[in-house]
Amino acid sequence: MTTISGVPGDSSDTFDIQSLKAKRSRSRNLFNIIMTGLSGLSILIALVPLVLVLFYVFINGVNRLDLDLFTQLPPPPGSAGGGIANAIVGTLIVVAIAAAISVPIGVLCAIWLSEFGGGDTSIDEYVRFGVNILAGVPSIIAGVFIYGIMVRPGRPGYSALAGGVALAVLMLPTIVRTADEALKIVPQEIRWAALAVGASNYQTILKVVLPAAIPSILTGVTLAIARAAGETAPLIFTALFSPFRFNGVTNPIATLSVLVYNFATLPFQPQQELAWAASLVLVLMVLLTSIIARVVTRQKTY
Repeated sequence: MTTISGVPGDSSDTFDIQSLKAKRSRSRNLFNIIMTGLSGLSILIALVPLVLVLFYVFINGVNRLDLDLFTQLPPPPGSAGGGIANAIVGTLIVVAIAAAISVPIGVLCAIWLSEFGGGDTSIDEYVRFGVNILAGVPSIIAGVFIYGIMVRPGRPGYSALAGGVALAVLMLPTIVRTADEALKIVPQEIRWAALAVGASNYQTILKVVLPAAIPSILTGVTLAIARAAGETAPLIFTALFSPFRFNGVTNPIATLSVLVYNFATLPFQPQQELAWAASLVLVLMVLLTSIIARVVTRQKTY
């Protein structure tokens, strides 16, 4: 009796299929291991520069962290001692002005785009496109723009207000984009449920949609503040610098970023040490802002 090999159900075919599946499984596992390793290596490469920068700033600036640094004014060039109290206060004031301008405008613009926009073919797509273009504008261009409006001869002049407006221009696209995305990820069923129980559009947005999106919106505001606090070019054109304490929003004001720029280029060791200390304080301020935002948003989960 003759046996025909290769027919369906033959043991040799079953063995070949199982062997092929095993080879493919090993290939997939090897590919997954390689890609996981490459992803981990990429994360490490991305983190190394950040860690090195933070470490270098900390090593060079920690020696000047004392009470005088936070309470005294900068000393004359070449003199030791002093502090950066006016720059710390000035940074907080300028960023607060920028946030007071950009946050309401940015959130309201995002509400219009998310809740009242007409869809992909309406004007809201052009608004989003314009916001994306504004996000890519170099910061120095924003400084020159506000300089031409508020600073140049015949205008009010260098001031904390002009610096705040320049930073608001830079913060606005980040806030609009993050708030728009935060509002869009709120489930549509929540809006329908609010409307179904008799809530108006105003009540639905203010009391239902916005509270649900607040964590993501605050994250975007934190990112915008972090970027604004470290900007130097627009403040050179608008707020300039002042070696004195805060004297009103219509006068020049000291900021940490400009102080770092000015003192780091001086040939005097005391001023260079103050520049490193100011850099460390600026990093710590951004870190503290991020931590506060995380703590606040953690309490508001939806």
